[in-house]
Amino acid sequence: MKTGTQHLYIPGPTNVPEAVRRAMLVPMQDHRAPDFGDLTMGLFADLKKVLGTETGTVMMFPGSGTGCWEAAICNTLNPGDRVLMARHGQFSHLWVEMARKLGLDVELVDLAWGAGTPTNEFARILGKDRKGEIKAVFVTHNETATGVTSDVALVRRALDESFHDALLFVDGVSSVGAIDFRMDEWGVDLAVTGSQKGLMLPPGLGMIGVSAKAMAAARSARMRRAFFDFAEMARMNATGYFPYTPPVPLLHGLRKALDLMLTEGLENVFARHHRLATGVRRAVAAWGMDLCAEHPSLHSDTVSAIRVPQGVDAREVIRIAYDRFNCSFGAGLGPLNGKVFRIGHLGDLNEGMCLSAVAIAELALAAAGAQITFGAGVAAAQEVYAQPVVRAVQPTFGATTPIAAE
Repeated sequence: MKTGTQHLYIPGPTNVPEAVRRAMLVPMQDHRAPDFGDLTMGLFADLKKVLGTETGTVMMFPGSGTGCWEAAICNTLNPGDRVLMARHGQFSHLWVEMARKLGLDVELVDLAWGAGTPTNEFARILGKDRKGEIKAVFVTHNETATGVTSDVALVRRALDESFHDALLFVDGVSSVGAIDFRMDEWGVDLAVTGSQKGLMLPPGLGMIGVSAKAMAAARSARMRRAFFDFAEMARMNATGYFPYTPPVPLLHGLRKALDLMLTEGLENVFARHHRLATGVRRAVAAWGMDLCAEHPSLHSDTVSAIRVPQGVDAREVIRIAYDRFNCSFGAGLGPLNGKVFRIGHLGDLNEGMCLSAVAIAELALAAAGAQITFGAGVAAAQEVYAQPVVRAVQPTFGATTPIAAE
């Protein structure tokens, strides 16, 4: 019999703040009522702040981030279009598979799981594409399976330096709302995310930011779409409505989640995630273990994929944590199954919760046969969390200006 709190340390769905859960407990309401836009218009405006866009169009589709992957492709590309993609983790792999199923000609760069987006190779390929046959470049900003964050700005530079006009697609499902995201500055044409990660909501909403260039492409794209049609969605959203029934309780939850994030300040949200992630990474180093990410410059601030020692089965670590300690860690996906377990450190999270994750991981690792000195990882994380918190002067989107420690 399990008692107490169920500890959730997977990289999505994430922990939902109590205030957000309460906000979703609303009576059913008329989503065609004349005042429904009072709720929704502010959501579209504030999602633009989180995505880092002033010029883009933001839409929300009932579903998940995967649904918005499909919406991005179907609205802007044509069957047979050549696209440039990299595969270096489960979610970049799934995006490749979707692109192929939808009839795109994928030029694929395969990499080790733990690598980031191959910017130099993309630049080489784009530079050779003198006829502009590549219509889109796809980037997985944060590869959830491996705990790797790639540099979107470098991909934009590769496009610009090649004088290439391809659309830039970015999967921000496990980054938006937790890691700095700058749609306009990076020249992102289609930015995809979901409700259940950095935005601290249950699954059920896919969000997408669409540049003016991508909206123009949607007017002439020939790929079939119905439910995911940008034109109808944008037309209805302009006055706060949807072409079909929206998940209204989630919209109320999103209002509260955005209020919490904007009150904290987006720079402070990003800094908090970095601080919490640094503590977990220091714990992993103290155990003498490695992260899946190939280099520290790739370390994700939303999830750490931890390689278990030789002879230890990561599936056992996860099972023991769940059965004995009422704690969920993320599994290794694809070829990493049994080789890594993942600690998600994003969303509604604090230092005490991360310390619990580290302490339970030590117990589970030891029970699974790893040589662990109890408390080593906890102490290493405490060294990080003992440092004062530095916050921005004024919460605004953009660069952080640190002032006093609290």
